[in-house]
Amino acid sequence: MKTDLIANLTANGAVFGANETFWGYQRENGQVGARNHLAIIPASVCAAVTAARIAAIVKGAVAIPNQHGCCQVGADFQQTKRTLIGLGQNPNVGAALVIGLGCENIDAAEVAAAIAGAGKPTDYLVIQACGGTLSATAEGARRAALLARDLSACRRTPCPVSSLVLGVECGASDFTSGLASNPAVGFASDLLVQAGGVSMLSETTEFIGAEHILANRAVSPAVGQKLLAIVRNCEQRSLAERVDLRGSQPTPGNIAGGLTSIEEKSLGCVHKAGAAPIQDVLSYAEAPAGKGLFVMDTPGQDVDSVTGMTAGGATIILFTTGLGTPTGSPLAPVLKISGNADTCVKMKDNIDIDVSAIIRGESSIVESGQEIFWEMLRAASGRFTKAESLGHCEFGIYKTGPTF
Repeated sequence: MKTDLIANLTANGAVFGANETFWGYQRENGQVGARNHLAIIPASVCAAVTAARIAAIVKGAVAIPNQHGCCQVGADFQQTKRTLIGLGQNPNVGAALVIGLGCENIDAAEVAAAIAGAGKPTDYLVIQACGGTLSATAEGARRAALLARDLSACRRTPCPVSSLVLGVECGASDFTSGLASNPAVGFASDLLVQAGGVSMLSETTEFIGAEHILANRAVSPAVGQKLLAIVRNCEQRSLAERVDLRGSQPTPGNIAGGLTSIEEKSLGCVHKAGAAPIQDVLSYAEAPAGKGLFVMDTPGQDVDSVTGMTAGGATIILFTTGLGTPTGSPLAPVLKISGNADTCVKMKDNIDIDVSAIIRGESSIVESGQEIFWEMLRAASGRFTKAESLGHCEFGIYKTGPTF
């Protein structure tokens, strides 16, 4: 597959063979997963321990460590609910079991019904109705084991590259991020978009100072205005809290890594989106409608951002880092890319792809972008990323309001 892929690339990487494939899990609704998880989803934090205990018993089950879902109101409540449903509907999930306490805002039966509507084998139970933790754990394990046995019969098949949904992320950035790893990931993103796939750029706080550049790439003035609006709203929210993001960014770690201003950080960040036109701007955890490059309105907090894109359907994440970070995800494989040679040595247990040769002038962005694309296909076909092999499953839902 690697030989064919590289052979089908032109000098600028713009052309693929029409039948290029990876090995994925074909879902009934036409989507394709890179993993085949049985997701155990707690409707609220009150059910999180029971969900984790069920997942510990059943092979192939993954518990979502949800810390919200109780006493939330308004848009904040709707966002948590949308995120949990989106996670269950993610193509990497083959089946789901939703666990509710019984008195929380988010109804377990309603979440399960929405996930089942996407064609997933889904069940739910309520701890209070079961009679407590021990009974719910036993009953949940029985139901999860049944789902897991059916799920184990699924097999990977050759699937078109166009069925991949990519999320691009950066964290612990330094000067090499904007010069090497971000542009190389952007090239890989462009390759996927050109092949008919989907890519998502996130982290609204890291558009500040470069939002006009992204807006100029929108497919319409209306989409451009939506992008400018989410940045403006982000700044207004911070000012309402008497915090000036332009004065608090870049972070101390970014500064130590050689970044001098939020504009410099943003100009490096947006390189992850390559050069493809922006089709639309998505709300947090919203699934894209159609193909191409999308922007999702997420915070700059890496874990919450990755969770939002995964809830929006991302099946694989390309995560650039200059200073190094071990962050993973419960549902999507996360590939770490760094352009910092020292970081690639010091954190070799966490960095999947070393693109520091770009900084040394020994590799081009195009060559490294092709390498990243190939490694992405290997991971999508089943090879564990380093975050997966080390059990990293960091998780957080972006909270937008107070809990009452």
